[in-house]
Amino acid sequence: MIKTAIVGATGYTGSELVRLLYNHPDVEIQMITSESRKGEPFSAVHPHFEGLVDHVLQPASAVLEAELDMVFLALPHGVSMDYVKGYQSAKFNVVDLSGDFRLSSPEVYEAWYKKDHTHPKGFEDAVYGLPELHSAAIEKSSLVANPGCYPTSAILGLAPLIEAGWVDPAHVIVDSKSGITGAGIKAKPTTHYSNVSDNFKAYGLKSHRHTVEIQEQLSGLRPEPLQVQFTPHLLPVDRGILSTIYTTPIREEVSDQALRKLYEDFYADAPFVRLRKTPPTLKDVRSSNFCDIFTTYDERTNRIITLAAIDNLVKGAAGQAMQNMNLQFGLPETRGFVSLPLNP
Repeated sequence: MIKTAIVGATGYTGSELVRLLYNHPDVEIQMITSESRKGEPFSAVHPHFEGLVDHVLQPASAVLEAELDMVFLALPHGVSMDYVKGYQSAKFNVVDLSGDFRLSSPEVYEAWYKKDHTHPKGFEDAVYGLPELHSAAIEKSSLVANPGCYPTSAILGLAPLIEAGWVDPAHVIVDSKSGITGAGIKAKPTTHYSNVSDNFKAYGLKSHRHTVEIQEQLSGLRPEPLQVQFTPHLLPVDRGILSTIYTTPIREEVSDQALRKLYEDFYADAPFVRLRKTPPTLKDVRSSNFCDIFTTYDERTNRIITLAAIDNLVKGAAGQAMQNMNLQFGLPETRGFVSLPLNP
């Protein structure tokens, strides 16, 4: 059994990790931590786990005193880096769900996150945890930087086109919509019911930190300079991301059939990518680790339109983290994923 701890399990991502790991046949959840609720049962924080997961919440310092194989860091950006630094000599693997080690360098991180980075060495050790692109490196890594939710949908939607050199890399538009859980569990004025219900808005224009994450990962697929215009939007729903991606082809012959073949070949060994014949919806992937992709060519505008749908808490966070753990321990990527999409 993989002896596992979840650090920072009082938020949405921590709760999802517990829900998924509870059903994993090779995982034993040994410890769940919380600084703000330590001493309380986990089920007191998340009552839907009553009678199922009643672990008493421990301080994070207890992790280093336990015999563990795997630690998930479900902590905010700017906090995880100190924990990773403190775990350098530990024998367990780490999947960090924050953005602290997703980018190429501490300098890039500080420019986009507006925070000083306290553990630059971590960038040398961390592997970007998108299994569809980096499975071989993930298998060998003890520190995985779990991708952001928006970047997961955008990168998976774009990767076949970019690698094949089918589209103009200087004109890539990603228009993404996310449910409210993407903003985290802490209450903010922008996430109050009265500001979200019957409302819809864009945010982070020109400066959202996921822009550079998308751009860096896609730039690794082709030598040409790549520029992404990324705009996220907040939907009045609880979970899910739908990204609509616009690209301009630079090859002469493009068709829906050719696009289908390109994506089928690229994702032939990707069990969680489903290529759809019709545009996906949020409920098609709700509560699952799937990324549903639909792509088509618009002859009138000479644009390729690609849609990618994920559950932001699963494939965009906890599910992808468990997928990465499976790879780290030599298990099939699909091991432990027993939930079908929940619709309605």
